[in-house]
Amino acid sequence: MIDLQSILDRGVKAGRAPGFSAAVISPGGGRQFACAGARGVDNAHPMTPDTLFSIASCTKAVTSVAAMQLVERGLVSLDEPVGERLPALAAPRVLTGFDAAGAPVTRPASRPITLRRLLTHTSGLAYDFCSADLTAYLATTGGSLLNGADPDIPLMFEPGEAWLYGIGVDWTGRLIEAVTGAGLDAWCGEHILAPLGMADTTFFPDEAQSARKASVHARTPEGGFVAIPFGMPPVNHFMMGGAGLYATAADYLKFLEAILAGGAPLMKPDTFAVMMDNHVGDLDAGALKTAQPAMTLDFEPLAGLTRRHGLAGLVNLDPVPGGRSAGALAWGGIANCYYWADPAAGAAGVVFAQVLPFADPEILKTFDEVERAVYA
Repeated sequence: MIDLQSILDRGVKAGRAPGFSAAVISPGGGRQFACAGARGVDNAHPMTPDTLFSIASCTKAVTSVAAMQLVERGLVSLDEPVGERLPALAAPRVLTGFDAAGAPVTRPASRPITLRRLLTHTSGLAYDFCSADLTAYLATTGGSLLNGADPDIPLMFEPGEAWLYGIGVDWTGRLIEAVTGAGLDAWCGEHILAPLGMADTTFFPDEAQSARKASVHARTPEGGFVAIPFGMPPVNHFMMGGAGLYATAADYLKFLEAILAGGAPLMKPDTFAVMMDNHVGDLDAGALKTAQPAMTLDFEPLAGLTRRHGLAGLVNLDPVPGGRSAGALAWGGIANCYYWADPAAGAAGVVFAQVLPFADPEILKTFDEVERAVYA
């Protein structure tokens, strides 16, 4: 068994985060949980196993599994145009630049947006915090991805042409609702969270759960922390599918256990195999170039290794020296929540903090230390 507690304690002592919560499964099946530090600089309550985190884009894997459940049932296909069910995506336009007056110039896309492209971030839809072109477009038009409405934005490239982190899985949440006629929270609750016993994972925390939330922080120029308001709206909203969940580290490990089990009990083995395959061909995946440094730093996960994108997250085609095997699933959430799940080795881990910007190099050190200890 690894000394998970010491790793987290060292991270807090080094000023990497006000607090951490982590949970791991080691090869052979041993499980460990640990917490360190406080829930926030404005909340001296110690981190505890039931502390709730805004897990942001760790939500994407859950939504992706929900989408694959619909594919397995024959309710939707990976390659049909999603515009048939989501009219807002029926006639996408590609941003080609800006004219002399600074107005955006677009043209009709020649290829459709499909579920496969939404799930793999190859649709051309972007997040503004990692797209300078979309940031400029929104500044020019006065738009926002956070105004509560389904965003009307152009594509940054022709669907299928490149990989760029974006709102594809957020739109996938809308697709799930269109296909099922139910809220995304209702489908995920019945078909993912309840079967796995994830009682503390929710899109809409109740009063008791809200009292257990960790505060989200910004790192100050001096290297300290200040608590900031951050979180998802308390009503059904567009970003549910890509960023809306709150969870504990122990709860999220239950989801990763299903990944280690080949998708059981959430999907059939054949569906799981398809989900974990490379669906972007030779396109490199996973690297983010910041357009908003307050939200994210540049991110280069598994630098130097072959990275591709499956239908639920980043998959490494090369083994990580001292870490996960080839074929592992991994990603993170913008407030520095990170996970990996390695079916080949039977190992998984989650390390949660609540600090902006994303890709904080000090917090990534703690995540790396946890992973390496699991495999040592």
